[in-house]
Amino acid sequence: MALRLIFMGTPEFSVSVLDALLTAGHDIAAVYSQPPRPAGRGMAEQPSPVHRFALSKGLDVRTPLNFKDEADRAAFSALNADAAVVVAYGLILPQAVLSAPRFGCFNVHASKLPRWRGAAPIQRAIMAGDAETAVMVMQMERGLDTGPVCLAREVAITEAMTAGMLHDALSAAGAAVMVEALAHLEAGTLVATPQSSDGVTYAAKIDKSEARIDFTRDASAVANHIRGLSPFPGAWFETAHGGKSERIKVLNAVTVSGSGVPGHMPPGHVPPGHVLDNHLTIACGPGAVRLIEVQRAGKKPVTADEFLRGFKIAPGDKLA
Repeated sequence: MALRLIFMGTPEFSVSVLDALLTAGHDIAAVYSQPPRPAGRGMAEQPSPVHRFALSKGLDVRTPLNFKDEADRAAFSALNADAAVVVAYGLILPQAVLSAPRFGCFNVHASKLPRWRGAAPIQRAIMAGDAETAVMVMQMERGLDTGPVCLAREVAITEAMTAGMLHDALSAAGAAVMVEALAHLEAGTLVATPQSSDGVTYAAKIDKSEARIDFTRDASAVANHIRGLSPFPGAWFETAHGGKSERIKVLNAVTVSGSGVPGHMPPGHVPPGHVLDNHLTIACGPGAVRLIEVQRAGKKPVTADEFLRGFKIAPGDKLA
């Protein structure tokens, strides 16, 4: 028996969950997404990824700015849904919305709650050097990601994993675990367990001011910072090129050992930020990182070796 659902989501991360709900045969009464926003070179208003996908499936899409208007709350309630599925919608929902569906609202959250409540759990987990994370189905309440957890699926964070890679893994896992949770909800076997009060951390929204690479940090922290901000907004450094300072994004990096400038000077004897070899190995404080994928402004991402064929950075140069 299918459930009558309201789906609420905005970015690409949410699309796989909506697709899985449709594939599972649930009745999607309406899709809520953030209003179209200016984007692209012409800054024309663009619908969100969820909005576009929902329209392609012939679903009713609604884009209220918020739920402060009584008419928007009434329209939501009038859908007479069994449940609402919320995945990165982008709004804190008022109690009138949370309590409108028969069974309430259920959220897919991309962290191992109560760790990394908030807006940027994927990036923060990698930046902090976490070895694993999870995707969880949570029954929503008014607090920020404080509701009881119904189901969870753990996902390992490898040393090569960027935020983009982890995003895709968690999105797919989230779709599967939400379908499973709704099957339990239909059967009356869904159990919600309160979150622990220990280990609470908050994943603040990523600010672009965080993106500059600080090579004075230890190599593991630098590599985690780079991978955690890839592909967006992208960690970066500045260097001189053609008499001008140019900002270079770094999309992937690994820690290395035993590298050095000509003469085999260990990285610990070279000031942080200095280039150690012809493969974009950079001294940190301590240790060193090798930049794997980089991107100039307005250009496509390339490997470090491809980048160095057209951009001179030599051993001994200082990156800022």
